[in-house]
Amino acid sequence: MGAQIRVYKRRIRSVTATKKITKAMEMIAASRIIKAQRQVAASSPYADELTRAVTAVATGSNTKHPLTTEAEHPTRAAVLVVTSDRGLAGGYSSNAIKAGERLGERLRAEGKDVESYVIGRKAVAYYSFRERPVVESWTGFSDSPQYSDAKTVAAPLIEALLRDTAEGGVDELHIVFTEFVSMMTQNPVARRLLPLTLDDAPGTAEADGEAADVQRRKGEALPLFEFEPSAEGVLDALLPRYVESRIYNALLQSAASEHAARRRAMKSATDNAEDLIKSLTRLANAARQADITQEISEIVGGASALADASAGSD
Repeated sequence: MGAQIRVYKRRIRSVTATKKITKAMEMIAASRIIKAQRQVAASSPYADELTRAVTAVATGSNTKHPLTTEAEHPTRAAVLVVTSDRGLAGGYSSNAIKAGERLGERLRAEGKDVESYVIGRKAVAYYSFRERPVVESWTGFSDSPQYSDAKTVAAPLIEALLRDTAEGGVDELHIVFTEFVSMMTQNPVARRLLPLTLDDAPGTAEADGEAADVQRRKGEALPLFEFEPSAEGVLDALLPRYVESRIYNALLQSAASEHAARRRAMKSATDNAEDLIKSLTRLANAARQADITQEISEIVGGASALADASAGSD
């Protein structure tokens, strides 16, 4: 019995140490969520207004720009998938990857080749393990992205959009990220960034473009503008900023979602550790009680045997 009690005590110490780690990670994630939420709230108005401005230029002029003009027969699409660099965040990364897989299947069903761009070590590991080609990947900033990171990611995507498809270019740009709704709700979504579209009819999250999504949230008609020096010049200046701002906002929302998912996962792990400690403590107490009972029984049995032997000798 003594050996069994030692096993229980060793397991209790191990689970207690794990509980301290998960509790600390839960508190760290909770503290980072507030900062991430503030960054999302600060970046969203700028990204939305820039989207409206670019959409106004695209719809208020007859200028045909490669980043706003639909290809007659699109054949290639770039898909940017945003995941985490670290684990212990529940299904955060796997849900984003699944959303990217669904988007890729839909695009292939439409007859388009999919060029994959990924952010986060989880996505890199997923594609590498399955030996799937990735055009470019970025890691190291998933939980605390900066605007410079968004610029680094946007540059090759814009370059691919400006190239002809025969030279390795793409006709469309899609992004898959996790939208932060609340501390308890984070939804993986797929959006088309370019070419810009303005669709007044509501549709699914995967089918809608960013411009249509912003316009529905605003609930307003686009104002009329005059462009100087030209609409094309304005588009050349605004579109890189548009792509960077939308990617930056997606990175911030994904970071907030990652922290919220990690906090929830670590809280669940801490609660499970507490339950396991209680269960092991009860088992250890039961084993100790059984050991004590057995010792008492042995003592009583020995005393009875000695009494019987003494009585027999008399």
